[in-house]
Amino acid sequence: MGGRTFLIGGGWDHAEVYAPFLRAAAERAGGVPRIGCAVVDEGDGPEQFERFAGALGRSGVGCTPVPVLVPLGGRFEPEEALDGADGLLVCGGLTPAYQEAFAACADRLPRLLAERGLPYAGFSAGAAVAARRAVVGGWLVDGVPVCPEDTAEDLEEVAVRPGLGLVPFAVDVHAAQWGTLARLVAAVARGDAPCGVAVDENTVVEVAGAAARVAGLGRAHLVRPGADGAVTVRSYADGQSFGVA
Repeated sequence: MGGRTFLIGGGWDHAEVYAPFLRAAAERAGGVPRIGCAVVDEGDGPEQFERFAGALGRSGVGCTPVPVLVPLGGRFEPEEALDGADGLLVCGGLTPAYQEAFAACADRLPRLLAERGLPYAGFSAGAAVAARRAVVGGWLVDGVPVCPEDTAEDLEEVAVRPGLGLVPFAVDVHAAQWGTLARLVAAVARGDAPCGVAVDENTVVEVAGAAARVAGLGRAHLVRPGADGAVTVRSYADGQSFGVA
């Protein structure tokens, strides 16, 4: 059960995307799981937690959400957050803030999840920081626009920073809805990440070992480097799988 990672591309219209993660947590718990919900508190942390708790409640799989609020500029402490938990959901918000909050535990959190057999789910920013090389924002590459400016997460140049290393590929989110697939293509093309997966909203990618499976309303877009600076993109829909080695 350890090592299962669930990447949710955002969206609020299909709470069933949480169900595979919650089933994995319930298997670990042997009953109704306790889910630590990590939120970087930008001033509305309790409200954001309630929003995610409501989504989990609509998933069709019972659970007990527990708030884990990290002050903006603070650090996520995995030992405390995982105490008594059967799974960890890292929620959404400003992606650079999430990367900063989790950067200090990149050597501890994956080990603790594996040792305790805890599944990890990331929603939007939480999915992005699960990567070894995390795409945290930006909309320009050498001053050239590659995606809409309002997806930039308060950054100018596309930024790829150290992540948790739960998956070997970079992750971008809200792919179809925000046009961020092009940002991931640019990051892979210039060698900032070995490959990447862009996930549409209301869609989850479950990663277990070297295999990934897609579920939900949208698609996951696998970006790999090609010859002479080119890249290839293949898209996968609900029920389809692809290799991530």
